[in-house]
Formats: sequence, C-alpha cells, structure tokens
Amino acid sequence: MSDQETGPAPFKRFPLAHTFSIVARDPDSGEMGVAVQSHWFSVGSIVTWAEAGAGVVATQAFAEPSYGPLGLTLMRAGKSAPAALAALLSADANQEIRQVAMLDTTGRVAVHTGKRCIVHAGHEMGEGFSVQANMMADPGVWPAMAGAYRDANGNLAERMLAALEAGQAAGGDVRGQQSAAILVVRPVSSGRVWEDRLLDLRVEDHPHPIAELRRLVNIQHAYQWMNQGDDFLGNGQIEQALNAYRRATSLAPDLDELPFWQAVTLAEINHLDEALPIFRQVFRSDQRWIELVRRLPAAGLLRPDEELLRRIIAAGAGD
Repeated sequence: MSDQETGPAPFKRFPLAHTFSIVARDPDSGEMGVAVQSHWFSVGSIVTWAEAGAGVVATQAFAEPSYGPLGLTLMRAGKSAPAALAALLSADANQEIRQVAMLDTTGRVAVHTGKRCIVHAGHEMGEGFSVQANMMADPGVWPAMAGAYRDANGNLAERMLAALEAGQAAGGDVRGQQSAAILVVRPVSSGRVWEDRLLDLRVEDHPHPIAELRRLVNIQHAYQWMNQGDDFLGNGQIEQALNAYRRATSLAPDLDELPFWQAVTLAEINHLDEALPIFRQVFRSDQRWIELVRRLPAAGLLRPDEELLRRIIAAGAGD
C-alpha cells in the first residue's frame, strides 16, 4: 500500500454552529418558525430548517445538518417531534456533541443538548417553543430567551426576535456575533413551497446581525403590506388598499421602491393629486425613476395617457 493509503483519515471539521436559537409555534395562527444567531458565517444555511405541514428544526453545536431534512421527513410522515428526534439520535454515534431542537405542527417540542457540548450549554422548553444555546458567555442566556419570548407581544417573528435580542443582552455567544437567520412557515402545506415560506431571511456576515435581521424583517413586513394593498385593489377595496400602501411606506420610509409603486397605483385609479407629491419626493431622491415611469405604459402598468404621463414626469422638475 502507498503511504497515502496507510496514513490517517482526512480531517473533517464539523460545522461549528455553536449558537443560540429558538423554535416556536404561534398558537393562534399555527405558524411555525426558527431563529438563530451565531459567531459563524452563514449560520442559517446550517441550523434553520422548516416546512409547512411538517415542522421546524434547529441543528447546532457540532452541527449535523442532516438532522434538518431527516427530521422534517419524519414529522411530515406523522411522527411527533419527540419521536423524530429520538429516532435520529439513536442512529448518531456523535449525539453527545449535538444540540438539536424540533417542533411539529401541533406544537409538540423536543430538544437534546449533548453532554459534550461546549459550556455554557443548555435549553429550556415551554408551551409551543424551545430555546437552546451552547458555547455561551453566560448560563443565563437561554433562560433570558425563554422569558423574553413568553413576555413578548406581536406576531411569531417579533417574539422570536425578542428572544434573540434577550439572549444577546444576556451575554450571547462567547466568541461574539457574526450571522443570524429567521424562517417562518405556514401551518399547512399548500404544495407551493414559495408561498408556504412566509419569512426567510439571513444575515450572513455582520457586526450586529440581530439588529440587521430585525431591520430586514421590518422591510419584509413593509413589502407584505404593499402586496396586501395590491390584493385589496384587485378586489376593488380602494380605501383599504390605500391604507395598506400608507402602512407599507411608513414602515420603510427610506426606500424609494414602495412609495413609487404607491404613487403609480394612485395615478392609475385617478388619485393623481395625491400621487404627484409622492412622485416628486421619489424623483428628487433618484431621477432614474422618471425613466421607469416612461416604460410603464408599454408594460400595461400605467394607462397610456399622454397627459397623465406628462404631469407625472413634470413632478420631477418640481412643476
């Protein structure tokens, strides 16, 4: 045999997703989610797994990513979260270096913190949620997360973000911060994965990833309100649509995109006097939006009315 054949096996590093996370189910909507922060690049690509009609998984510490898809497969087939996790742990010779949490569509939770997870490590389960952490600066991290989640108001994403913020405030990862992610899915599968994922955001590398994640969630909510406005408009609910558009722009006032399309919609439904000040504000921010206006009639996104187009473009000159 050659030296290569008789030498030691190649070294394979585990994904070192030492981190703190939460899995949770909203009791009112049935939505399920998972959120995480770690001093590890692109933690969301390793830790967070979720599927409508199945459940959610957080796999971390010396992470074995296969717990994600395998756990979802078992829960999709009808196994409870505790049964699914037990089955996977029984086949894992390295279970003592794993930390894994699973939650199914009924809100049943299971979590495992291996004895060899790097201290401080632990977890806390509650009604429809679990928080788990390892390699923490302080053993108060996961209790702080659990308390914050229980006390928080708002939708599932808001409550999970509150848990992450509390974990960081209590000390967080002993190495500091780098990446974060949040994933929320519907309770029941529609067969259209792209519609069942309500929120899927990642901060891959950032000095303050949780704060950045909250900013992105806020922008996502703004776009959701814009989409809701379009739905209202399609149903002829004009006032509801306008209120939704206003809500969207108020959530993300620094974005030109949302007020631009709000103004286009107002112009299209003969609310030009209300649209023109918005167009003027957007055009002052960036003149390229004027060129986009010129292209909209050919795409069917603005009626082909020369006078309407002239007045809108004139707003760019302050007329």
